[in-house]
Amino acid sequence: MQLRTIQSKIYEINGQKVMFDFDLSVMYEVETRILKQAVRRNINRFPDDFLIQLTKNEWQELITNCDKLPVQVRYSPAPPFAFTEQGIAMISSILKSKKAIQVNISIMRAFVYVRQYALTHKELTSRLNKFESKYNKKIKDIDAVINFLLKKEKQKAEQKSRKRIGFKSKDQ
Repeated sequence: MQLRTIQSKIYEINGQKVMFDFDLSVMYEVETRILKQAVRRNINRFPDDFLIQLTKNEWQELITNCDKLPVQVRYSPAPPFAFTEQGIAMISSILKSKKAIQVNISIMRAFVYVRQYALTHKELTSRLNKFESKYNKKIKDIDAVINFLLKKEKQKAEQKSRKRIGFKSKDQ
């Protein structure tokens, strides 16, 4: 399964990265009701930090605010289950097919990639903030940073190329 495909199925709810049962059922090649049934039979394996059971109101709000949800799911009468990374790992213990194992490996890799991307983004933001405070200048994007640095380099080059005036020692 492709990393980009999986990444497009990762949503953020209440600050947590999750995947919905309807997307997982397509990946695992099982019906959504079968996936939900397996989870309900093993509900003790899914504490609150593994599985988020959306209320109807939360689901309606999500449908209203999120335009990347598949059209056919928007009209589902039952709110979906939202699985965190740990919940998805737990699914592999209740769905034991070879397909489920392969899909789980791909999903875990996607979550690691998303986490690494987020860390990199935080690091870049931190560096940009330090840059802004060092030069006492508000920067709106990376192009502005590059242009600013190029100007600084040009100014340094111009200062070096000027003919020095004043006292000169023999080694100058």
